[in-house]
Amino acid sequence: MKPIVVIGFLGTQLDSGQGTGRWEKWRPTVALTQREELVVARLELLYTERHLALAERVKADIATVSPETQVNLVPLPIADPWDFGEVYTRLFDWARAYPFDTEREQYWAHITTGTHVAQICLFLLTESRTLPGVLAQTSPPKRQRPGQPGEVALIDLDLSRYDAIAQRFAAEQRDAVAFLKRGIATRNARFNALIDEIERVAVRSRAPILLAGPTGAGKSHLARRMFELKKSRHQIVGDFVEVNCATLRGDGAASTLFGHRKGAFTGAAAERAGLLRTAHEGVLFLDEIGELGLDEQAMLLKAIEEKRFYPMGADREVESDFQLIAGTNRDLRGEVAAGRFREDLFARINLWTYALPGLAERPEDIEPNVDHLLALHAQENRSAVRFNAEARAAYLRFAQNPGEAPWSGNFRDLAASVTRLATLAEGGRITEPLVQAEIARLRWLWKHADGGAGGSADGDIDLAALLGAEAEAALDLFDRLQLQGVLRVCRGARSLSDAGRRLFQASRLQRSVVNDADRLRKYLGRFGLSWEQVRG
Repeated sequence: MKPIVVIGFLGTQLDSGQGTGRWEKWRPTVALTQREELVVARLELLYTERHLALAERVKADIATVSPETQVNLVPLPIADPWDFGEVYTRLFDWARAYPFDTEREQYWAHITTGTHVAQICLFLLTESRTLPGVLAQTSPPKRQRPGQPGEVALIDLDLSRYDAIAQRFAAEQRDAVAFLKRGIATRNARFNALIDEIERVAVRSRAPILLAGPTGAGKSHLARRMFELKKSRHQIVGDFVEVNCATLRGDGAASTLFGHRKGAFTGAAAERAGLLRTAHEGVLFLDEIGELGLDEQAMLLKAIEEKRFYPMGADREVESDFQLIAGTNRDLRGEVAAGRFREDLFARINLWTYALPGLAERPEDIEPNVDHLLALHAQENRSAVRFNAEARAAYLRFAQNPGEAPWSGNFRDLAASVTRLATLAEGGRITEPLVQAEIARLRWLWKHADGGAGGSADGDIDLAALLGAEAEAALDLFDRLQLQGVLRVCRGARSLSDAGRRLFQASRLQRSVVNDADRLRKYLGRFGLSWEQVRG
């Protein structure tokens, strides 16, 4: 049997006692070393410095009843033993530095003594294997007699009978992830992995979060769901405050965000609190943060770091403790390089950055989102609408083809499309003629909005200008049509990798090594084209 090492807090009440009378009471820490059937080889006795005298008395008493037990007194600089953050941090730091040797020793975390906060922290560290051992819970004898050690129960969280505890945590996390996704069973592996991480960050961190992605990708919706998740966990008590920074201009921008004093500028007839103060103890979502002016960026940086700032026209600071979630459809790295966005602010909000993929990058998620939108329509209008089989197949065939459906407006385009279909459906049935009319409408909308990027006319791509008249004339019709489709996708994509993901969205799932960019580069190379030439 490996030597037993016990780690536990000094019980400032249960372990206390003076004079000979102390031997007539049950003292948990001393009792652990009084058991005839086991020997505690070493005791790491954690205590706060103001209880040093009691710790030394307990050490001396253990030397009397169990001289083979080595007692190490471990002072922890804890100012408030009921402050969870402080206790956990001190205990975690100590455990990470401790030279555990599980090959030669077994470890017990004694959870009977110490404050409830200390006991919870010991449980969490043992459950996470930061303390690699079992929990030891002691209890007094049923009939108190001097020298009786009472009972000890060992709880090994690795054993299967404790799986239910871990499963409850896992089920809670699954529910949170489904909540963030609106309950839609998304099939895109990249998006699922992204939401899994966002869930963990949302419930564990108050640091700024940056959501990047094209307009309509769902940044605003996801930010609100993150707020609602934190609210349900009682992590915040304030409100969700949202503003699109593209709507803020001039003095109005600073006034809207930071507030102003009466008379701060012409037209400031009354004092204004500002959105940062409105978001106190809540979440502030700044969509399109790249549109903020440099002065407002500097003021925002101070507000994030110091939780205080000056309203316009004020000579005294105000405070607001909010969590920032920012959204952008720009590449802020490029904005920093161009001098349009502050490098220090970008560094501050770039701790957790998530790029939300556009709808065209998630073709496998179009079908469940269509079903979700139809369910919402039925709920709002109290009448169910369904596709017939042929109509559903025709709509999905078009919607999931990146060459035909760029979904430039992302989920806004999809929601509008499903709303039109559901509204025009006769008898609650969406038919194939209705779908074909909607497809024509979408092509027209995208062609006019994107300069033909979503159309299918041969004139959209000037192959002769790209390849030369002789090479263009030598193309078979098959190669001509395929190349035009590929080039349309390339011109609507943000990068070579983005275009590759769209073009190889089905076959990439069957490959052990995925390199969409290289496959696309080789395809273009067959025609003597490079990515730079295609993008113009």
